[in-house]
Amino acid sequence: MFTFTVKSLVVVSKGARLRTLATAAAAANGKAFSIPVIDFSKFKQARSAAEKQETAEEIVTAFKESGFVYLSNHGIPRDTVQNAFQKACASLPLSKEFFALPPEIKDSLAWEDPRANRGYVQIGRERVTQSSDPDEIAALREKAPDYKESMEIGRDWDSEWKNQWPTESDAPLYKQTMLDFFQTCHNLHVDVMRSIALGLDLGERFFDDKINEQCHNLRLLSYPPIKSSLLEGDGQARAGAHSDYGTLTLLFQDSPGTIVVNIGDLLSRWSNDVLRSTLHRVVAPAGKQVNDKEKVTPHRQSIAFFCNPNFSAEVACLPNCGPHAKYPPVNTGDYIVGRLTATY
Repeated sequence: MFTFTVKSLVVVSKGARLRTLATAAAAANGKAFSIPVIDFSKFKQARSAAEKQETAEEIVTAFKESGFVYLSNHGIPRDTVQNAFQKACASLPLSKEFFALPPEIKDSLAWEDPRANRGYVQIGRERVTQSSDPDEIAALREKAPDYKESMEIGRDWDSEWKNQWPTESDAPLYKQTMLDFFQTCHNLHVDVMRSIALGLDLGERFFDDKINEQCHNLRLLSYPPIKSSLLEGDGQARAGAHSDYGTLTLLFQDSPGTIVVNIGDLLSRWSNDVLRSTLHRVVAPAGKQVNDKEKVTPHRQSIAFFCNPNFSAEVACLPNCGPHAKYPPVNTGDYIVGRLTATY
C-alpha cells in the first residue's frame, strides 16, 4: 500500500491557518485519527432516497472531520486501474511504458507553463508546499526537492493548451488509455460532487454546470528507488507537506481496491471551511537492507486525478455554510494558475 501521512487543518483567529498532525489533534480530543471506508454503491445504486441521503451525509461528515475518505465499490473496474498503471510505469525495465522511456524522450515532453499544466516533470523540478513565496519555495527545492517524476495530462480538446504525448511507437496505446481513464475519473468526480451537494442540503446537481468543462489534471507519479538515508534530511520526503488546490483529489495506489478521496482548497473555500482541506505528504516505506550500512527505499507509483471547477467559475462561499463568508469570491483559473506558478 502506498504510504502518506495526513495533517489536519485548524482555523485560528484573523483568518490564519495552522497545520498540525491529524493524529496529534485527534489524540488531544481523546480520539484516534481514522479515514472511514464508504461503500459508494449505496449512493450510486441506492435502493431508496433515504439510503442515498444517508450515504451522502456519511461522506460529508467524513470530509468535515478528516477531509479524507476511502471509497469502495466506486464503479471503476480493477482492470481499468491496473491498465492505467501498466501504461504509466511497467515493472519490466525494457518495456516501452512511459516512465521506462529514455530520458531524452521524456524531456522532449517537458512541462512548460502553469496555464497549460501539461507534460513531463523531472525529478526535483517540483516542490509542493503551502508557501506562496517564490524565494522560500526555491530554497526548499534546493534543500529538499520532491523525489519523484510525473506526467501531467489535461483535457485533450482544449483549443489553447495541448497535451504532450509520446509517439505511438514509443508508448503503444498510452494516449488512448489515459484519455479513457481521464473521462472515467471525471465521471466519478461528478458522482462524488453530487453526493457532497446532497449532504450539504443543496440540490443534488448543484455543482454539475460548474464542473462540466473538465478542467482537471491527471497526474501519473513515479517514485524511483532511492537510498533511504537521502530521505532522512530535514523537510525531505517523496512529496512534501501540502494541500491540494481544487475540489477533490482521487488517488489510485499501486495496490488497487479503494480510492483515496480528499477535499481540495477550493472546495473547502466554497464550503466556507465546513469541508476540510487536509495537509498531507508522501513518505517513504521501510527501506530494504542492501549492505551493512545502507537501505534502499523501493520504487512506488500512484495516479492522482486532481478535480477542479470550470476555470471560468467563480467560487464564492455557499450561503448555507455559515452566517459569514470567510473568503471573498475567487476565479478558479486565476487561483489554480497562481498556485501552480508558485509551486514550479
